[in-house]
Amino acid sequence: MPLLVPLDFLAERFDFSPPREQGFNTVDACEGIIDGKVRGFVGLGGNFVRAIPEREKMEAAWQKMRLTVQIATKLNRSHLINGEVAYLLPCLGRSEEDMQASGPQTVTMEDSLSCIHGSVGKRKPASEHLLSELAIVAGMAKATVPPNPKVKWDEWVGDYAKVRDLIEETYPDKFEKFNERMFTPGGFYKGNKARERIWKTESGKAEFTVPEKLNSVGVDDKPGRYRLITMRSNDQFNTTIYGYSDRLRGVEGTRDVLLMSPEEIRNAGLSEGQVVSLVTDADDGVHRQVDGLVVTPFSLPRGCVGAYYPETNPLVPLWYHDKLSKTPGSKAVPVRIAT
Repeated sequence: MPLLVPLDFLAERFDFSPPREQGFNTVDACEGIIDGKVRGFVGLGGNFVRAIPEREKMEAAWQKMRLTVQIATKLNRSHLINGEVAYLLPCLGRSEEDMQASGPQTVTMEDSLSCIHGSVGKRKPASEHLLSELAIVAGMAKATVPPNPKVKWDEWVGDYAKVRDLIEETYPDKFEKFNERMFTPGGFYKGNKARERIWKTESGKAEFTVPEKLNSVGVDDKPGRYRLITMRSNDQFNTTIYGYSDRLRGVEGTRDVLLMSPEEIRNAGLSEGQVVSLVTDADDGVHRQVDGLVVTPFSLPRGCVGAYYPETNPLVPLWYHDKLSKTPGSKAVPVRIAT
């Protein structure tokens, strides 16, 4: 979001004109790919094709793009669905030694508590030909944009500390003494103004909005229509599934389950262990279905059912999202149960 970026500072510091129009979010990108307006995709890590809604339509449209580029440390589903011209660029993982011109490099990451940690890879790289993510991205930029004496691609690749210095220069309030603090035990806290009751609003106060109506999901209730909550297991990170033991919900050995309250199971005329299908019930004329789900008792509110992400992503319509953020509405998907 350009409004949140110090564009004037960047323009002066690096002597270029940064784009000021709103970029694409996930929904915008998917709509553009389906419509044929987006002709190329470059992914830095991630498993985009597996993580998005409307999977069947998206996988078909994805293969019509002219160019797809995936930069990744491990293989995933997105690498099997490609455009007309496709590149898969393996790169160094965080656990591997990253040796550049100035010596071994440190990378940083932010955890879910807004703490920044430094990380130094120790393992021998899987191949002597592997490049780091920074080297690949800087290399593409160097090959495609005009030379600029203020934009020092080679220096930044040779010493990541210089990149962190620039981040600190751009956001001094959040990244003060970045290189000095990155190995603080437990990480250094980047800060959250709202947590400190400092409100970045015109009034300087917390501002609340009033919903237009009580039903915020855009699809009304009706008999036989449930709200699907898609969820992750405890042994899962994004689309990466490490095992089949979800201790949070007591599900073992499988992810092909439909969680329902015992009362809802009885009311629907179903039985524990019965294999059913879920069908999107959004009245939009598109058939979306996921089969082979085992009815499993679990404590859920009336009218709600639960299943795993990303297995049930095909049930989420692309148009079904939050109005402002365009976040897919994966916590209240309208579905019905088919036997």
